[in-house]
Amino acid sequence: MSTEVTGMIECRPGARLWGLDDEDTVWEPGIDLGLLNGGNAYDGLACLFGVRNHFGFRPLAEGRGFPDDASEAVRREFEACGGPRYVHSTTWLTWSDVAATDWRETDATGTRTRASAAGPETRWGPVWSVMRTLATLHGGENVRLVVWFH
Repeated sequence: MSTEVTGMIECRPGARLWGLDDEDTVWEPGIDLGLLNGGNAYDGLACLFGVRNHFGFRPLAEGRGFPDDASEAVRREFEACGGPRYVHSTTWLTWSDVAATDWRETDATGTRTRASAAGPETRWGPVWSVMRTLATLHGGENVRLVVWFH
């Protein structure tokens, strides 16, 4: 049985302008993950999210759950996929998480690097490019990818 990833990039454009405590600082939808990453290579899912991790990667963002403050668009998409009854391993990561990653770190065997599994030269490259661009405008902590699996 295969595992598919679904998700969306979102950002908080108001955070830099008004601060995190302002009522207008909310998460806004950016772009659907399916438009940027057409694959579900298991080494990337293991490296990033701990899903199907027979590779032994130390996941970047495992088990964080669905964000309480997710945008309405992300909530609708999550519910359209069946919500917590039908999906699993819901989590998220910010651009700051990605930017701080040691892409030379290896899996348990010491042969596969994070870069080879999910780096900029993989199908994750377009995702990182969009997140980096948004982070330049809004700050790394104000850009995140929310994902779930089915």
